[in-house]
Amino acid sequence: MFHPNFHPTPGQLKAIKGVLFAAALLPFLRLVVFTLTDRLGANPIEFITRNTGDWTLYFLCITLAVTPLRRLTNWPWLIRLRRMLGLYAFFYACLHFLTFLWFDHFFDLQEMWKDVIKRPFITVGFIAFLLLIPLAVTSSNGMVRRLGGKRWQLLHRLVYLIAGLGILHYFWMKAGKNDFAQPILLGSIVLALLLFRLWWAWSQRRVRAAAPARRS
Repeated sequence: MFHPNFHPTPGQLKAIKGVLFAAALLPFLRLVVFTLTDRLGANPIEFITRNTGDWTLYFLCITLAVTPLRRLTNWPWLIRLRRMLGLYAFFYACLHFLTFLWFDHFFDLQEMWKDVIKRPFITVGFIAFLLLIPLAVTSSNGMVRRLGGKRWQLLHRLVYLIAGLGILHYFWMKAGKNDFAQPILLGSIVLALLLFRLWWAWSQRRVRAAAPARRS
């Protein structure tokens, strides 16, 4: 069992990362198995599109939850898992976009662009995907050093905007079926995580402001 003072050894952390990597790959492997065994249902393209889109949002939420969980548990090592989770969000977003580009438009970029412009729910989803690209490209330690910590953090705060756009994309997509339960749930999770971040920043400012008064 983990406890508040748990700090994994390098070997334990490597094992945790390995288990997490394998678990995060399972939705993709499930899609592959379902494709090979003809279990994608009556509308395979819709199944793949919805599944990859869902897991993009799930991994965005999980990635956003890492920092609050680290602060609540005092497990600083959790931050070492965030990059992998974020890259998995990008991986499933790429699969989601590839499904749209391949099966809906057969790699016809002009027709795809017309669809992006014409349909608002695709527009916001496409913008969210484009914003994910610089976050994935700058996820390495080398890019953190090149950008500098403050600029890197400022750039990666876009993840909240990306999550919001992704949920709006999902909400509009569900509007035709009048099925809003899951978009509302995911939106509530993202909002709660954002409010926690704002509360934490406010509380830390209060602590820093009170420190000089205690010393005097």
